[in-house]
Amino acid sequence: MHEIEPYYRWRDDYIASEDEYSPFYGREYSEFEYSSQIYNFYIHPQWDFFGSPTLYLKVLFADYEQQYAIIEFLGEWNDCITNDIMFLKRQVLELMMENGINKFILIGENVLNYHSSDDCYYEEWFQEVEDGWIAGINFREHVIEEFKTSNIDYYINFGGQLDELNWRGMKPAQLFRAVEDQMTKRLN
Repeated sequence: MHEIEPYYRWRDDYIASEDEYSPFYGREYSEFEYSSQIYNFYIHPQWDFFGSPTLYLKVLFADYEQQYAIIEFLGEWNDCITNDIMFLKRQVLELMMENGINKFILIGENVLNYHSSDDCYYEEWFQEVEDGWIAGINFREHVIEEFKTSNIDYYINFGGQLDELNWRGMKPAQLFRAVEDQMTKRLN
């Protein structure tokens, strides 16, 4: 797991630690010191801790004019034991929403499992984005099924073309337009 690093090719466009509105503003990173772990596995030092011992993230891009953020995840999403959604909502998402973000693109190809609890934080998040949306792209099939079994897919959109986006070949605005097109079709 230590070799899986957050996507870095958009760093010329955005760096969360340099964004004064980012929850990770001012954070300093080491390229050489591996100190964070998921279970007994060290992870790349560029991933951001937000309160969960099993799930880390990286805000890859935020556009406050277009009101969207792209967030990549790594680890096990565990609401049952570690209440990951509560930490995500309170430590990251609420700060972003206070600064106008209401469209969230969640990249989940490195989310290995999902363990559910209740859906209260998801419902709250969904209601607070008002005219926005939440889309999960490239999550693993078994993880999507776990979200669906818990009815979280009512709040986060999964499936279809969202599972097949070659997002690494796009710039952030291109990815946003591709996801927004899918969301517009689904919401209409």
